[in-house]
Order: sequence, then C-alpha cells, then structure tokens
Amino acid sequence: MRYSRQIALEEIGEVGQQKLLDARVLVIGAGGLGCPVLQNLAAAGVGTIGIVDGDIIEETNLHRQLLYTMNDCGKNKAETAAQKIGILNPEVDVVVYANFFNAQNAADIFQDYHIIVDCTDTIGARYVINDVAVAKRIPVVYASIYKFEGQVSVFNYKNGPSYRCLFPEPTGLKKVSNCVSTGVLGVLPNILGAFQANEVLKIILEIGDVLSGKLLIYDALTCQTQTIGFSRNPKAIEKGFIHGTQILNSKKAKENLSSEEFIEKCKQSGIVVIDVRETDEMPLFEGDNVVKIPLDSLEEYSKKLDKNQEIVLFCQTGQRSQMALNYLKNAGFVGVFHLGKGIQSI
Repeated sequence: MRYSRQIALEEIGEVGQQKLLDARVLVIGAGGLGCPVLQNLAAAGVGTIGIVDGDIIEETNLHRQLLYTMNDCGKNKAETAAQKIGILNPEVDVVVYANFFNAQNAADIFQDYHIIVDCTDTIGARYVINDVAVAKRIPVVYASIYKFEGQVSVFNYKNGPSYRCLFPEPTGLKKVSNCVSTGVLGVLPNILGAFQANEVLKIILEIGDVLSGKLLIYDALTCQTQTIGFSRNPKAIEKGFIHGTQILNSKKAKENLSSEEFIEKCKQSGIVVIDVRETDEMPLFEGDNVVKIPLDSLEEYSKKLDKNQEIVLFCQTGQRSQMALNYLKNAGFVGVFHLGKGIQSI
C-alpha cells in the first residue's frame, strides 16, 4: 500500500519496487543535501541506506536541514537522521557511521554498497569518494551548492567520466567557500538533494537518461537549468583508480586524533601545532607550540618547515584540517596528524 502509487507506474511496477528494496545506497553527509536525499530514498523504499556524518546539529542548520528540530541541536547528524528515517519508513534498514568520511575509514565504510551519494561540502573528501568509487567501480551521484546556484552530476556510471575528469585536483591549497562564509538560500540544497535522489532512483530502476558525462546547473533566482557535457579522461580515471586502490589496500598509521590524543600530542616538545582556522574564529586554543596559519596561507608557511617535522593540525570541525593534512602529505611531509572532530570536540 505504501508504494502503490509508484508501483502503478509502468516503468516501475513490482519488479522495480523489488529493485529498490534490494538496493544498498551510501549517503555521505547528512546536512543540507543529505537530508532531502535521505528523506526521498527512504520514502521510495530503498532497502538499505548508509549514513556517514561526524558533525553535530546546530541551530544554524535548521533553515535548510529539514530532518532536524531545535530539540536535536547538539546531537550527531548521522545518528539523528537514522532515527528520523526510522520513523518515516520503518521498513528501511539504516546503517550509521557517526564519523567524518576520510581516507582512513573509506575502505570499511564503502563495503557492500551499490551507489554512493556525495553530499559533502569539502573538496578533499570528494576526491577520496571519487577515487575509492572508481577503484570499486561504484557510481557516485554528486551535487554541490553556492549561494543561489547548484550543480549535479553522476560519476563512474558504467565506466563513464569521473569527478577528476570534470574537476582535476588542484596542486595547491585554495580557500574553499562554505555556507558559513558565503551563505545559502535554505530551499536550494533541498532542490539539489531531490535532483540527486532522482538520479539514484533512475540508476537503481534502470530508467531514464542518467546524468553521466553531464553537469546540470540550476539557478534558483531564475529557475533555469543548463546542462554541460564533459568527456571521460583516461589519465584522470587512471589516477583515481591508482589512488583509490592504495586507499583500499593500505594499512595506514592513525592520522585522525581523538581529543585526548590531540591534547597529549600538544604537550610534547618539538611538535608544531597549526590552527588552520581564520584568525577571528573561536574558541581560542593557545600554547607555546601553537601557531595560527589560516588554510589559504598554509602553502606558503609550509615552505619554512622541515618535511620530517611532526605536525598536528586542527580547525573547527576537522574538515579544513583534513584538507591541510592531505596537502602536506602530497607535498612530502611524513609526520602529519589532525584533530579528527575539530576543536569543537574538546
């Protein structure tokens, strides 16, 4: 009875509904994009949904992240989203990963999923998602937003173009905009998240024209869309496959520090502790070995450091410090760590 209206569609029927029930979809990020994706997939009857997010719910999230209420502030997003989805559709099996996605946990999290939905807001995480997905030959449904505009595409679908084909990895550190600094119209991520959910359902049901090799751009102010085509780049695919395979096969030393491990590291002599937040961000964290170097200044500052120097990075939530860690490692630094959940976790 729940699914009778979509089963009535000739393109779906009972066979299509069974495909949805059998599908396993991993949603990385339970924020502005992730909330509508989760709501739509659960309502449609997708059988297993994984939710990845280490962030906590804040009041500033509520104008766009419609799964949450004031009573949820301070709670983990992945755990809370799972509870809400359980109420929306008890038939859905929800798997919770209450941590930020990164290269260290990618292999464990990616197991046994058929489709990945990229609802993150960090560039570094997107390359890890892409590369592991390329290595595992899993399609990725991507979206991102900026002020009043958004874009959506599908990568790695039937050996099609990847995220790297469209966005080659930058060699340096660029300041990345986010909702905190640039703002966002609350309805926008809900529109783009619905677009993402639509692509997921098309892939599962094997209907329609999937946005593989196409970037759909949506302008909320004009309510206009345009679609730009892009091609598969074999070198970009190969680079992603090699990196993704390394992530899946490597047993790395722990780079993500807990709050206790971070405090202990900061007490050790000879370690450089770098705060990559902007200079006016709170709370303050001070110490004899703590230096404040905003993310967009780290590239220049790192030239002064010994590449064998042990370095600990931190920011507000752990996302910018993860980007900084990835950059320093790619630049040849060998002893780099970061506070996984950010200074807000202390």
